Order: sequence, then structure tokens, then C-alpha cells
Amino acid sequence: MFTSSIIFHSCTVCFSPSPADLFTRRLSAALLTAAARGSNLNTRRAGLIEERKKFPDDLQHRKMNVGVAHSEVNPNTRVMNSRGIWLTYLLLTVVLHIVLLSIPFLSVPLVWTLTNVIHNLAMYLFLHTVKGTPFETPDQGKARLLTHWEQMDYGVQFTSSRKFLTISPIVLYILASFYTKYDATHFFINTCSLLTVLIPKLPQLHGVRIFGINKY
Repeated sequence: MFTSSIIFHSCTVCFSPSPADLFTRRLSAALLTAAARGSNLNTRRAGLIEERKKFPDDLQHRKMNVGVAHSEVNPNTRVMNSRGIWLTYLLLTVVLHIVLLSIPFLSVPLVWTLTNVIHNLAMYLFLHTVKGTPFETPDQGKARLLTHWEQMDYGVQFTSSRKFLTISPIVLYILASFYTKYDATHFFINTCSLLTVLIPKLPQLHGVRIFGINKY
């Protein structure tokens, strides 16, 4: 009995693989797996190329547009934070002023007053009059009764976009008052125009409809 156990132990020691053999086997298995995967990838790639040749339009429609879709429920909340939107706004104001200056029969004070009034009128219409969104939003119609100003930054007050849109008409008002030499008529028109875009921006008037105007 003792002799047989010694013989069995000796056989086990002789036929057990060494660490080098185990490493070689694992490496061979890994190489075979990688080769199989590579062949599968090559086969799949070739199949896709053939399929694209047969149905190019169908594959083009199924291609993912990475980075195109937005993650916002309501894009109106972040549109004023988009890259270049502030510069575009300033350039449009400058272009408006240059176009008015190019009209021969308009004096410089009148051009500045017209620039201020047209700018504030456009701001009032787009920010404080038009409600809803041009997008299909899954918010169950919550934005339908809100103006663009009320939708900005999810209604958070004193953000950078709100400060910018509040300061810009004030700066334009100061320039218009200076170049009109503080004429009483121009000053009154510019002041009334400024108030129409500053008063609706007050946090106390968020969602408020005075006398029910523009409620629905």
C-alpha cells in the first residue's frame, strides 16, 4: 500500500504541467481567441461593406448622428447660453444701426433713437410676448403659457444670460441719450422704450399677467 502511494505520487509529479507550460497554454489560448475574434470582425466588416453597396440609402438613414441631438427637455431654456449667441446679438444690433445710418434723410440723433426703439421692440416681442416653443417638448405643455424670458434657465433669476440681456438695452439707452444730446423728445421716447423691456424682466413679475394681458 505504501509502495503504490509512492508510485502514484511520482506519476502525478511527473505528469503535472510546469508553470512555464501553463503560461504557454494560456498564451496559445489567448492568441487563438484573438484570431477568432479578428476573423469574426473581418467577416462582419466585409458583410457590412457588401450590405452598404446593396442598400446605401438604407444604411445612411440608420447611421447615428452623434452629438446632434440635445439632451434638454426644452431647448429654449439654454438657447441664450449657446456659443456665439451673444456675439450674434451684438452684431445684429450694430448692423441695424449701420443700415439706419446709411439712409440719407435720417439725422444721427434720429438714427440712435430708431435703433434703440427697434431693438427694444424686437426684444419685447421675442422675449416677453411670444409664448411656447418652436420645438416639440415632452413637458406636457408647461412651456405653452410661458414667454421665452420666463423659460430661460428654467426660471432661475440673475443668471449670466439674464444679466446680459438686462444690461445691453441699458447701454444702448445711454448711448442713444448721449448722441441725441439729451433732447427732451428723444429722451422721453428712449426712456419709455427702455422701461418696456426692463419692467417685464423684474423677478417680481415672473409669470404675472397685468390685467390678464397675454394670459393665454
